[in-house]
Amino acid sequence: MTTTLNSFQTAGATNLEEAITEAITEARTTCELDGSDSAGCAVAWDIVEELQAEKADQQQAKSKKTSLENYCDRHPASVECLIYDV
Repeated sequence: MTTTLNSFQTAGATNLEEAITEAITEARTTCELDGSDSAGCAVAWDIVEELQAEKADQQQAKSKKTSLENYCDRHPASVECLIYDV
């Protein structure tokens, strides 16, 4: 059984979590059938690693705020934080 990363690419975070779970199951199955030293087993676990890295990247991107965003969270009425529609 050979899997590709394309079969697990998804848009949402919950779908990504499901894809990781599916990839782990697929990797275990592949390793049981092909052997733990096979190329297919290594590829399957590489896919799991890539999906987990993508999830970590998405979580890190969400949590980063600029200094101005942090300031505006604390002081929403300050002049720097006011937004005008022109």
